Amino acid sequence: MVSIGANLNKIPAGEEKVGQVSDVKRVHRPAETLPQTTQSAIFNVHGRIRVKSIKGVVTTVIQTQANDTKFVSDPSVGADVDLCAVLDITAQAVGTVNNITGTPADAMVATASGAAVDQAVDQVVEDGAIDVSCAASNTGEMEYFIEYEPMEDGAYVNVA
Repeated sequence: MVSIGANLNKIPAGEEKVGQVSDVKRVHRPAETLPQTTQSAIFNVHGRIRVKSIKGVVTTVIQTQANDTKFVSDPSVGADVDLCAVLDITAQAVGTVNNITGTPADAMVATASGAAVDQAVDQVVEDGAIDVSCAASNTGEMEYFIEYEPMEDGAYVNVA
């Protein structure tokens, strides 16, 4: 007699895994001071990933001064790619959630504390880093969150 139960979850390499629950992973970067008129890595990306959600949450009020801010993919090979268009984050209060829609032409979205719009479109990001870019030198701090799916064996994200 052969037991088939032991082989039910085995899927040969290279075959589609129909109906499998997604392998969404989450990484949190603790609060840090905003980049000062520059672009700075917040997450390291190892391999190719599908970004499901990326958010920056204000933990220390942002100075009242114009500061166009965006998230950027900084690949190991090739040129930087904006993950969203800029949003002026001047005077954002503690708890404000800044996230993206997934459409690079859309500005980052800011939502007052309590709720946030989820990313509607996934983005594929290559090996390298995800940066936050600030056009000015403002006081204030944000913590960052990313939800992603690895697209290849061994792909992962960690705090930069």
